[in-house]
Amino acid sequence: MPVMMRAKFQVGFVQEHFNGPNKSKSCETLNMHAVAASKYPEDGSDEDNTYAKFSPGANMVINTANLALFGKFMVGDRYYLDFTSAT
Repeated sequence: MPVMMRAKFQVGFVQEHFNGPNKSKSCETLNMHAVAASKYPEDGSDEDNTYAKFSPGANMVINTANLALFGKFMVGDRYYLDFTSAT
């Protein structure tokens, strides 16, 4: 099925969580927000704004306990998020 919407998110904050008697890292929380520009063309066409046109706004929090992903997401990194139907 084709992509229904594409958004661009930027990592704003990464929080590390430590647990257990040896205080080993148990989780990372990724705080992300939609990428938006301060000004857009009159027709709303802009690669950072194609999902929202004129009014972008979104926040996302992801908790990951996958050791292979620790340290892979850095503040300022940008990622596409593609929405497709799961049914």
